[in-house]
Amino acid sequence: MSDCIFCKIVSGDIPGDIVYQDEAVLAFRDLSPQAPVHFLVIPKKHISTINDFKSEDASLVGKLFLAAKIVAKQENIDESGYRCVMNCNDDGGQTVHHVHLHVMGKRQMTWPPG
Repeated sequence: MSDCIFCKIVSGDIPGDIVYQDEAVLAFRDLSPQAPVHFLVIPKKHISTINDFKSEDASLVGKLFLAAKIVAKQENIDESGYRCVMNCNDDGGQTVHHVHLHVMGKRQMTWPPG
């Protein structure tokens, strides 16, 4: 989508602090971090919300979490722990309508989160 900020990061039109990428996903540091380590993992393919996943996207969903695991190890939060959050639509807290997995660590997480 031409007006999607995350698609523009994928295409290189907007710079991002990229920490990982492969053929399917891209991970970059969050511009408004909520933890000492906070990065987003997105599919390179534009998918607006969790509700828009199709059965053929199942492998892609798995790749988001595998990328989160790889970057968590790079950031040295794999052993201490981290939180993965994916919001859906406005009431769910989604502010950019391109599926993205928040990965946060290097601090104690509380529950409930919001």
